Amino acid sequence: MAWSTAAAIYFIIWWLALFLVLPFGVRNAAEEGVDVEPGNDPGAPTVVALKAKLIWTTIVASVLFAIFWVIYVYKLITLEELATLWGLIKYPN
Repeated sequence: MAWSTAAAIYFIIWWLALFLVLPFGVRNAAEEGVDVEPGNDPGAPTVVALKAKLIWTTIVASVLFAIFWVIYVYKLITLEELATLWGLIKYPN
């Protein structure tokens, strides 16, 4: 696999992991017991903690990419096996 392909796949995994990590630890004003300022949405998070979420996203994406990389390099799952699993190819008995 070319490095550009690997980088593109990592970016896609990272982007999906970001959306997976974003909701964790979010607390709104009502949950924190803080008064909502006029003009602010009461469901808006009080503390975003974006830096921590970006770090966790990178960790999750790196682990997932490493797993997929090992599967690809050692051919633990082939495309033929995936096609059979999804019912795209039927083998006669």
